[in-house]
Formats: sequence, C-alpha cells, structure tokens
Amino acid sequence: MPLPPAGAAIFQGAARILSGLLEARTGQILSEGRAWRMETALRPVLRAHGLQDIDDLAAMLLRKRDPRLDEDVVNALLNNESSFFRDLQIFDMIHRQILPRVQEHRQDRTLRIWSAGCSTGQEAYSLAIRLRNDTARWQGWRIEILATDISTAAIEQARAGIFSQMDVQRGLAVGDLIKWFEPHGEDWRASPDLRRMIDFRHDNLFDPRAPSGEYDLLLCRNVLLYFTPERRGDVLRLLARHSHAGSVLLLGAGETVIGQGDDFQSHPEFRGGYARKALTPDCAGGPMRRTA
Repeated sequence: MPLPPAGAAIFQGAARILSGLLEARTGQILSEGRAWRMETALRPVLRAHGLQDIDDLAAMLLRKRDPRLDEDVVNALLNNESSFFRDLQIFDMIHRQILPRVQEHRQDRTLRIWSAGCSTGQEAYSLAIRLRNDTARWQGWRIEILATDISTAAIEQARAGIFSQMDVQRGLAVGDLIKWFEPHGEDWRASPDLRRMIDFRHDNLFDPRAPSGEYDLLLCRNVLLYFTPERRGDVLRLLARHSHAGSVLLLGAGETVIGQGDDFQSHPEFRGGYARKALTPDCAGGPMRRTA
C-alpha cells in the first residue's frame, strides 16, 4: 500500500496505527520525513512475517497475536543512524577538557559514563577507543561505560561489536581500525578488550532500569529531537537524577535544554555542554530549590 501523496494527511489508516505503536513503546513521534519512508523501512518485516502490505501488518498488530511482531515493527521504525566519532570536535573536547577535569576532581579514581540512546554502539566504542589509546593517563582508574537504547536489534549489534566496511569507514581512523578491530568475514569486529569496557543494555528512558547512581559524563545526543516537549522534560529530569554537581551533559547539535525544564544550564566551561543546576535551600531547614 503506497503512502499518501504529498499534501495528503500522513497519519491515516495503517500508517496511523504503526506510528501510534512507535510512540506508545518509545515516546518517539514519527516525523513527516520518516513517515514517507515507513513502507520501505517495514519491507523486511513484511517479508519475515509473510505479509503483503502495511494494511495486513496493521491488522495483525491490532489482533495482538504476535508480541515479536510488535518488537520487529518498532525496531524497523527507529532511527538508528550513528557513526564513529560523530561530530569529532565533541570527542576532542571530551578528551582534552572534560575528562581531565574529571580526573582532577574524582578522589575515588572512578570514571562513569552513560551513553543514552546509543543506537548500534559507535558512540560508546569511540569513547572506549579514546580511553584505551590513553592507557597511561587512566592507570589505576576504574572505568565504567553504560550504553543503553530502546532498540533490541541495535543493542544486539552493539554488544556483538560487528560493523560493516561502510560503518568503519565513517569516522574511524585506519590506525584505530587496525588496533582495535579484527576481520570478521566481510565485516569488522571490535576486539574483546574493547567490548569488555562497555555495558550495553536494552532500556527505555521512560521506564529506566539500567542506570544507577551518578555519572560524570552523560551523552544523550540526537535523542530528544524525536520527543514532545513534555517527554524531553521527563528525559532531562532522569539525566539530572543520575548526575552530580560536576557532571557534564552533552546533547546533539540541534538540541538544547532551554525551555525544557530547570534541571540543567549551559556549562560555564565546556561549549555546547550542560551542567546540573545547583540545589540551594530556600531557608534553613526548608525545601531545596534549583538556582536559576
């Protein structure tokens, strides 16, 4: 079933049911650009389940006879676009400015990083590569990298650490490819040492189970833009609960905390980064409030 032509209502019939499933499961709103590609994205799902078109798919979803089908549809509709060292200047700032600041202030010699909405894992692997390439600096430190995503398929790939030739050519230096990856058929696989550095977990930002305690660096890049303003506020409150006064939050280039609640503010030192707003008492013994 072709989707409506330009100018027609997008979310009708089967398309509306499918986009509703995506929003209910993930909080993501299917943008117009992604809606036009819905049928193409779902083609493998149709073949795998022996269905003719998205009308048949929507009908089966409404009958709720196959929970696995729901998961396959959600995985197909999610945008898992990612690449190694995406926005290289961000990784340079992490390496040269943010992490040295963490080292200066963490007395327990523990570095905790959370990559929220990690997709197929390139962001987390990029962080691990930078840390492993600077082993001397981190000698004696305990390093924890948590990487979470709502897509079960993306997390399975990330955990396996297998990437195509095209994937590794996007942002990964040849030296790092040779040093940290091994040939795997026609693909490449991250070395066991690199894979062991990262805890990949399937998790939902609106029903989180994986994060615990506070993280020094939180990355939630190109995730908020798919949510409604209310949902963005929910995610930022979650990130604030897992940060401390010295934590740094990094969002995508087109994302901001402005107008999304009062948990974070622009970081005074790191351009494009955000710091948790400090808590101060309104009066002695009184409730705590965030400073403006």
